[in-house]
Amino acid sequence: MRKLLLGQVNYLNCLPVYHAIEEDLLPLEVELIRGTPAQLNQMFLANKIDLAPLSSIEYARHSEKAIILPDLSISADGRVASILFFSKLPVTELEEKKVLVTTASATSVALLQILLEHYYHVQAEIQPASPDLPAMLALAEGALLIGDDAMRAHQQVKNEGWPVIVTDLGEVWKEFTGEKMVYALWLIQKDFTLSFPEETENIARLLCAAKKIGWANVPTLVVKAQQRTGLPLPVLEDYFTIIKHEFGPDYRRALLTFYDYAYKSGLIKERVKLDVWGEENA
Repeated sequence: MRKLLLGQVNYLNCLPVYHAIEEDLLPLEVELIRGTPAQLNQMFLANKIDLAPLSSIEYARHSEKAIILPDLSISADGRVASILFFSKLPVTELEEKKVLVTTASATSVALLQILLEHYYHVQAEIQPASPDLPAMLALAEGALLIGDDAMRAHQQVKNEGWPVIVTDLGEVWKEFTGEKMVYALWLIQKDFTLSFPEETENIARLLCAAKKIGWANVPTLVVKAQQRTGLPLPVLEDYFTIIKHEFGPDYRRALLTFYDYAYKSGLIKERVKLDVWGEENA
């Protein structure tokens, strides 16, 4: 059998899971395919990768194609620090104003749309754009960035004293629903699981083992993250207390709550069940 093609998001939120794989600490025969969440979404849907952490909204849109691997997600309980909305005005004053959103993400764009409609009761003009905060704010009243782009932009705003309001969407989601937020799921091609059940079980087990190794070595992760991004160590130390990779009952409830609002906002066509590998409905 060929090497399994494993997608890897180019952001720090995946580092705790991928550190052990990058350092060859586990017997995992994979080829890593790196990209933004949006790029990995496209590759997965085009059958160009077997498995990846994909935007959680894409599972709801293509659940017939994928199985969720257990005990893995990219999540946060409130503040997430890497899904940030930058605006010249308070969000409640963005009615009919232009808002630019990163082309690198799907879940965060859906989350912003949900919060604008159901929490802020604002209808803004949303358009996609490359993730460049100064360029975005030159053209619009608000800008959504994710991942390392968002964290670096936040540092720039603080260091240079820009007159910009920074809204953490995870924090607002928590205020709105009281729930955690699941931004991504590790999804594997359903056809792969049918053809290679033993390999699927093995990769599911090894990814969970990799997660444990990563979280047992947070100081190493912080140093590695600092080398990659140049972000201040205190920012990174804080980030690795915020980001989570769990998928227990409360995370599943939170995800289904997100899907309910996505359905109400017309962002998905129907509510979906969660097909998790190794469980009865998978």
